[in-house]
Amino acid sequence: MKTTITDVAKQAGVSMKTVSRVLNNEPNVAKVTRERVMRAASELNYTPNLAARGLASSRSYLIALLYDNPSPSYLSNLQHGAVEACRRNGYHLVLEPIPIEDVEGPGLEARLRRLSVDGIIITPPLSDADHLLKVLSTLGLRYSVVSPEDIGEAPTVFMDDSEAAFMMGQHLIELGHTDIGFVKGPDSHSSSVQRLAGFTSAMKKAGLSVRDDWMFSGDFTVQSGVEAARKLLSDPKDRPTAIFASNDDMAAGVMTYAARLGVSIPDDLSVCGFDDTPIAEIVWPKLTTIAQPIHEMGKQAVKMLIDRSGKDRSRYKMLEFELVKRDSTGPARSS
Repeated sequence: MKTTITDVAKQAGVSMKTVSRVLNNEPNVAKVTRERVMRAASELNYTPNLAARGLASSRSYLIALLYDNPSPSYLSNLQHGAVEACRRNGYHLVLEPIPIEDVEGPGLEARLRRLSVDGIIITPPLSDADHLLKVLSTLGLRYSVVSPEDIGEAPTVFMDDSEAAFMMGQHLIELGHTDIGFVKGPDSHSSSVQRLAGFTSAMKKAGLSVRDDWMFSGDFTVQSGVEAARKLLSDPKDRPTAIFASNDDMAAGVMTYAARLGVSIPDDLSVCGFDDTPIAEIVWPKLTTIAQPIHEMGKQAVKMLIDRSGKDRSRYKMLEFELVKRDSTGPARSS
């Protein structure tokens, strides 16, 4: 027989109303009482009926994450953070892929209505899809935005991509690199533009020029990094001594192709990435990168949606990044 809220109340020695308040994560419940209820629920293997809870409180206890990102590491990290915050607050996360090219197409409004969720997290590049955001506002749906180009009225979590890329550019220049190639991300992602701007700014401050023929656009996948490296390293007599890729997946692609050519990293070529996803520690040598707080972004995006008390309802939250120096970057080779 399925365990009910009545069973949990009897086990914990409290009223059903108290159990309901604890399971709904409502305030003003004594810590000792909350712990007793949670212990009873665990001992009885009680699983709340989300549908019933939704009917009783006009909530679905579901949050949707909309995405169209080719980097599985980025998406996985963001998702894990969102799931962690959902579970802590009695919610479940629903993943909903929406290709960026479908945003302007017919049926978007009906599709969003069918989600029947309490809130929606918008991730890059959908973060900059004005039509999507307008439809959400028209429908009166609560949403939070991750890393948009411009901060609007919706709750927003982001980091300073431009400043992070500037710092990485400075790191390469301080190692003596003056001939630096750059692998840009897709233009549909505002972070691609910001990271290029930061790198260009670092080069300009050092009195260095960015060569157009040493700059290639990728799509945040490993294969696009391979293709960029194929072009950047095609002339043995005229190669950059360092390559800055706009994410870790593309940096891994650069390293893969360099290995095929017998180019030693970092002795012959320094390579760095961005995001500090798991692939950064899988490749060899381990990748120098920018640690973007992707997991925390997912958590904060959820918290901004479910906080209804107003006590901590910030309109936006900027998170810190870190330059992680590993073995894929080193001093520029002597000519």
